[in-house]
Amino acid sequence: QVQLVESGGGLVQAGGSLRLSCAASGRIFSINVMGWYRQAPGKERELVATITSSGTINYADSVKGRFTISRDNGKSTVYVQMDGLKPEDTAVYYCYANLEIAQEFRKMIGNYWGQGTQVTVSS
Repeated sequence: QVQLVESGGGLVQAGGSLRLSCAASGRIFSINVMGWYRQAPGKERELVATITSSGTINYADSVKGRFTISRDNGKSTVYVQMDGLKPEDTAVYYCYANLEIAQEFRKMIGNYWGQGTQVTVSS
């Protein structure tokens, strides 16, 4: 019905950069929010950044000044450019979307998650 597919994870050294992409597909009527969360081993999933379809952005304090989120609404895609990576950024990064699905006689708003992509930052 709705799929979020992430790409761009990998292994980098401290100070390096990665760019993650997430494309949403399915019977999507509208996308309210897309963004990124991350979860390190033994820790809770936490916000990285979100962006609304109109461009309003929210960053976690821990990534402000280092990460940049952007969107392509025409492609239902969200990106995060991650610069100045630190070992503490090591986590599985999950794409998130709050969107409205289109059905024959109704529309429903829901939260959707990608499968995650591993980001590992070595010291």
